[in-house]
Amino acid sequence: MDDKAKILLVDDREENLIALEAILSSLDQDLVRARSGEDALKALLTDEYAVILLDVVMPGMDGFETARDIKRRKKTRDLPIIFLTAVNSDPDYAFRGYAAGAVDFISKPFDPWVLRAKVSVFVELHNKNKQLRDQTVLLREQAALLREQQTLLNERPGADAFEEARAGLTSVEEQAEAVGKHLPPAQRDEYEELTRRLTDLRQTLNGEQSP
Repeated sequence: MDDKAKILLVDDREENLIALEAILSSLDQDLVRARSGEDALKALLTDEYAVILLDVVMPGMDGFETARDIKRRKKTRDLPIIFLTAVNSDPDYAFRGYAAGAVDFISKPFDPWVLRAKVSVFVELHNKNKQLRDQTVLLREQAALLREQQTLLNERPGADAFEEARAGLTSVEEQAEAVGKHLPPAQRDEYEELTRRLTDLRQTLNGEQSP
């Protein structure tokens, strides 16, 4: 599984794309090129990105229009956009850029350290959000397994059913413990509810096992 984040580089000039790739290569992420606003929008249809570096001045669809289209889409409206502008650009660009949804501006020629630092912040945030989503899915899968064990006991109350339930419960408990070590605060209530249900089921099984 590839855990690298995707970074979309949008610029109509080849030399600018080469410069961006050279500066950001040390982050060891997937750098994806787009030579126009239209190409950028197409790229966003198929892949998930951590951040977009978007040139303001491009022929056809410029950076402001591209950003507005990105923000109109439900799938990409929260995607951070860093505008790339010339050092002597119109002061009005900043106002228009933030109005279009930009989170920051970087002037050309790029300061390598500043560019890497800003992009790395959004990559880290993207990775943490992805981890949160993955942990949420795992937590819900564990809750589903728990419901299966409870259903098994209700439908087959014999000794064999309790043995199968105990084995399944042990697996769920181990997975829940692993998830709980890295669970963010936002999922703590859901996790505590799961562990409470696990404890109740374990007590039920142990009671059936006692003479």
